Amino acid sequence: MSMLLTVDQITRRFGRKPVLHGLRFYLRRGEVLGLLGPNGAGKTTALRILSGTLAPSSGRVLLSGIDMQRSPRQAKARLGYLPERAPLYPDMRVDEYLAFAGRLRRMPTGELTEAMARVKAQCGLTHVGQRLLGRLSKGYQQRAGIAQALIHQPDLVILDEPADGLDPVQIRELRGLIRSIAENAGVILSSHALHEVQASCSRVIILHQGRQLHEADLRLQAAAARDVQVRLRPPPVLSSVLALPPVETAEPCGKDALRIRLRKEASADALARSLMEHGYGLLELRPCRTDLEQVFFSCIGMESAA
Repeated sequence: MSMLLTVDQITRRFGRKPVLHGLRFYLRRGEVLGLLGPNGAGKTTALRILSGTLAPSSGRVLLSGIDMQRSPRQAKARLGYLPERAPLYPDMRVDEYLAFAGRLRRMPTGELTEAMARVKAQCGLTHVGQRLLGRLSKGYQQRAGIAQALIHQPDLVILDEPADGLDPVQIRELRGLIRSIAENAGVILSSHALHEVQASCSRVIILHQGRQLHEADLRLQAAAARDVQVRLRPPPVLSSVLALPPVETAEPCGKDALRIRLRKEASADALARSLMEHGYGLLELRPCRTDLEQVFFSCIGMESAA
């Protein structure tokens, strides 16, 4: 699959102060990439550059093969952007606001009418089209902000702290909306919330003090979360362990130990029972997972809080 977005060694300085150092990554359609970092890590600066509202000091951004610096109008026509503070007008009705957003994109009237119906349905706004934005809850205001970013069916959608200020129910609804957006576009999501990135993203980049410290595929991490290490007596026979119902894969990792990946529907308890039913003494069973919290705090040089 060809790259939707290529970010090649972008830097940014404000005066003599460097705030972004050589950010480099790619994004494919259908992926949700999380930019994770503490406050002041450079996330918002990076998103402003990616959205074309701030020029990099060096490096380049290619969106669908279009250089953001050389052809900004063509590139920006392919992206939708929700900044940290949604650009809402409290005295506008939802329908008026979406029509305004579409006209800014120079959408023809007939196309805009269809687009408004589409994004209202996608974002759960159909029944509030005549409500004033200023009278909506924080969750619905955020939906309206996302809807304006989707009105022109962009290839890339950029969301800066979209879950900030939302309650748990609204956050869960937002996750579903992000998944639906990623069916037809690439998504970049900035957040300082570990759990939100882990729940919503397929890949993550960790930023700290303007530097890209780590990149990980969370889909692989999710699979690894089903990995356990066992020590057995007598020493295990690989073929017999592979035949057990809870086991998807197994490989030796020591004289009397195996690394086992559980089937999706299986549990560690089911594995333990199955091993003992087949005559093995269980000396140890522990998860092999390294979760995002451990990686994050390791990257920024802090101990993971208990």
